[in-house]
Amino acid sequence: MQPTVPLAPHRPRAATDPTAPAARLTGRAFAAVLFDMDGTLVDSTASVVRCWLRLADEYGVTVEALQAAAGHGRPARDIVADLLPETDHVAGLARITELEVADVEGVVALPGAHDALARTAGRSAIVTSCTGPLALARQRAAGVVVPDVVVTADDVRHGKPHPEPFLTGAARLGVDPSRCLVVEDAPAGLAAARAAGMATLAVTTTHEADELHADLVVPDLSYVTWLDAEDGVVPGVRPSA
Repeated sequence: MQPTVPLAPHRPRAATDPTAPAARLTGRAFAAVLFDMDGTLVDSTASVVRCWLRLADEYGVTVEALQAAAGHGRPARDIVADLLPETDHVAGLARITELEVADVEGVVALPGAHDALARTAGRSAIVTSCTGPLALARQRAAGVVVPDVVVTADDVRHGKPHPEPFLTGAARLGVDPSRCLVVEDAPAGLAAARAAGMATLAVTTTHEADELHADLVVPDLSYVTWLDAEDGVVPGVRPSA
């Protein structure tokens, strides 16, 4: 997820009973787990809001227009293209990148993120709509252990909800897409995962459960267990964190 303009802070929302749909995923071994970053592993909402509101102010864009153009999980270049005249696309993208890389105040790891990355080490990737420099800045600020494979907006032509980002992650890990589990917080990312033919696990850190069409929905990653098996990683779910 990134850069989006949710004008409210991240908060864990109660998902529908997290144990009810667990059979769709639990007990199944996945060769790879592909994690979205912002809103899934990292809380960067305050920075996102500050920076996009500042960009809007600098370009004379109303908050209403900003909210209409912003889409959670979409790359910044797509939001800028919808928000600003074509003559300002290059400068606008450079400016929002500059603002966000410089502003990492309050960027922290979300519950369960450190454990999830540790327990899926060697079988995971981060697939984010951030640019490379921004992804690195937020990873460092949050103190997350970064997998060997990271796919950013700089690595793909089409961003989420197009499947290219997740297909690129699977290819770099050398794993068939059908054996991948995607962990996301945003409808655009989940749509990309489904289009890539991958299983989905959603966290309700930025959206209500009924907005997230996934195989399993939990409040955050602290509700998920990860078992290392010979043929992959087996996710499980605990009733409470």
